[in-house]
Amino acid sequence: MKPRERRMMGGEDAKMATRLTLRLDFPAGQRVGPGKIALLQGVARHGSIAAAGRELGMSYRRAWLLVDELNRMFAAPIVATKPGGKSGGGAWLTDHGERLIALYRAMEATLRQRSGNELGEIEAMLADRDPT
Repeated sequence: MKPRERRMMGGEDAKMATRLTLRLDFPAGQRVGPGKIALLQGVARHGSIAAAGRELGMSYRRAWLLVDELNRMFAAPIVATKPGGKSGGGAWLTDHGERLIALYRAMEATLRQRSGNELGEIEAMLADRDPT
């Protein structure tokens, strides 16, 4: 079972603390959220779109489509690639890609910092239920 399936079925990650996530919905219907940012971070770690996708439990095609979407969404490319072949291919974040991640993570941190009281109140409103 893939990590995402496990979470969706109430597995290992379902019992984690409340998590606050950020998704940016742009006027043209384009979106940037935790999944795309995680994919970009995987590209940075592995130097490969395929490896980043595998790490997140998605196909190469899905990962490539998301990277392509990000590259088309912004005025400058977010991920650069080198075709495979004898010398091997690869992918890496451009300066714009690194900046996108930094800005997104800074926004997340600000959101968490400024929403602590409200989040605590919402958590207090939850019904006490035994998850088992």
